[in-house]
Order: sequence, then structure tokens, then C-alpha cells
Amino acid sequence: MTTEIATAAPKTAEDLFRFLDGLGIAHKTKYHPPVFTVAESVSLRDEIPGGHTKNLFVKDKKDNYFLLTVEENAAVDLKTVHTIIGAASKVSFGKPEKLLEYLGVVPGSVTAFGAINDSGNNVTFVLDADLMQHEVINGHPLSNDATTSIGRDDLLRFMEATGHTPLVLKVTG
Repeated sequence: MTTEIATAAPKTAEDLFRFLDGLGIAHKTKYHPPVFTVAESVSLRDEIPGGHTKNLFVKDKKDNYFLLTVEENAAVDLKTVHTIIGAASKVSFGKPEKLLEYLGVVPGSVTAFGAINDSGNNVTFVLDADLMQHEVINGHPLSNDATTSIGRDDLLRFMEATGHTPLVLKVTG
């Protein structure tokens, strides 16, 4: 006899918006054709002001997972970033299966808003200090066919409300 473990379905953009509303956090979402890379999303810059993000889902050799959220054009040195973020070893990209399991998103839709799905606190969220200079931060609302804008301080408040204390560190070159 097999026992199946019921896993909750990942939260949706609508769930995210309700959560933000419940916290009294203002947010604005622009729907657009799906974008999978920073290069594909550049055309939206004139329509959506603020800091635009690039997200790197990485892990160390001890299977500690991190989401690095940086400004879209920033460079992250994956050979040395482990010394800044407190990883046990050099980092490599996390597998799509873990991305879906922990953050409820697939490659191309990676976002700091995935914290809403990380109820087990499996991921350490790292927000780049340069990105956090922007008053408004933009990210996918759990899917890559929209961009949600949120205030910088409200992003921190959102993360805290999901049970995460993000690290704000200078991780870019």
C-alpha cells in the first residue's frame, strides 16, 4: 500500500495580489506577452518605470538554496558570490524541479514573489543592494506574462510577511 503526500498547489498571481492587498501593500501589474529573458523584456522599460529584476536560483554543495534578485543588467560572479551570501561552497544553478517545489515557478518566471510559496523556508532570498536603491522594484507575479511593480520597502515587508528575512547585500560586480 502506498501513501501519497498531498502537496499544496503553488499560489497564483491572484493569490499573490490578495496577499499584498491584505498587507495594505500597493502594487500595479502590467500584462504582456510572455518574456523568458531580460533581453525579451527590454521593450517594456518605457511602459514600466523602476528597477527591473533578474533572478538567479542557485544552490551550494550542501543543498542550501538561494534566490539572488539583482538589477536586470547586473553581473554576478558565480565563482565568488558564495563568499558574500554565506553559502557553504561555490554555487551552481538549482534544478527546475526544486524551483517549482520551493518557489512554485518554472524557469523564465523566477521572482522574489516566489517567497509566497516557500512555506518551508527552503530558500534564502538575497536582494542586491544596488537594486534596492530603486524606489520601485518590478518582478514577475509568479508567471512571465505580467510584471508587478511594488515599492522597495513594501517588497521587504512582503518578504517578512512570508516568513523570510531577505539579505540585502552587494552581490553584483
